[in-house]
Amino acid sequence: MIINLIKSLITHPLNSSNKLKAILRFVRWQLSVRINQFPIVYPFTENSKLLIKKSMTGATGNLYCGLHEFYDMGFLLHLLRDDDVFVDVGANIGSYTILASAEIGAKTISIEPVLSTFCFLKDNIALNNIGDLVEAHNIGLAGTKGSIKFTGTLDTVNHVATNDDKDVIEVQIDTLDNIVNERNPCLIKIDVEGYEYEVLKGASETLMNPSLKALIVELNSSGKRYGYDDNDVHKKLIDNGFTPFEYNPLSRSLSPVKTFGNQNTIYIRDIDFVTHRVSEARKIKVNDFFI
Repeated sequence: MIINLIKSLITHPLNSSNKLKAILRFVRWQLSVRINQFPIVYPFTENSKLLIKKSMTGATGNLYCGLHEFYDMGFLLHLLRDDDVFVDVGANIGSYTILASAEIGAKTISIEPVLSTFCFLKDNIALNNIGDLVEAHNIGLAGTKGSIKFTGTLDTVNHVATNDDKDVIEVQIDTLDNIVNERNPCLIKIDVEGYEYEVLKGASETLMNPSLKALIVELNSSGKRYGYDDNDVHKKLIDNGFTPFEYNPLSRSLSPVKTFGNQNTIYIRDIDFVTHRVSEARKIKVNDFFI
């Protein structure tokens, strides 16, 4: 497992030219968490910071690699502007929220259902002094308003509970349409461990809003636990005029793909607008790189 992790670190686009530095960063972190159990403040991008502690999978991925989800985070950084609205569904501790609002200056509507994780999200918002830009909600999203059972101890893979899950918590849920409330998001990220189709069922008005240019959606077959296939999500987005693309932040190039990937997929509507946006974006400093 450690060997596979090291391989993924040294092949990451922001580490591939300095593999030794990436390995040393990993070793230093592994040693430090054995001594210090408290969160550290990590300089995320040039204008943002992130609280990280042991066992935060996504956050430590940012520490190891600069941008853990490089292609999707790079897309966000190049697409958004400071007068845009971004919606972060399944925000976790706020990596995407911090990039959007602290680095870019966009307004963010941030959704995180698990209270313990939501508290770290709020801490990261305070750390970056972006409380005026971020509206954070400690709820889940679905097709209707109500409540639902959630896992609460699985870090980045917390999810709507099934009958097999233990130590569950009750979470209030609402629809994305209600939360957005006639605002005009440019970009939405949805990472809800298989519950994506339910989230989209409550987002009909938002999906029809022409201001919405793109979504970043996690599709990794997790929906099977709720009786959904990734094709259900894919078809719903296609029917709303979106097309799947891959993005390379280093070349700032967008390439259409025939279907979704096995992790995050970028769906775009109005490709001319998006292509112009990413090509004209300022360079963002991450570690020793400018992308």
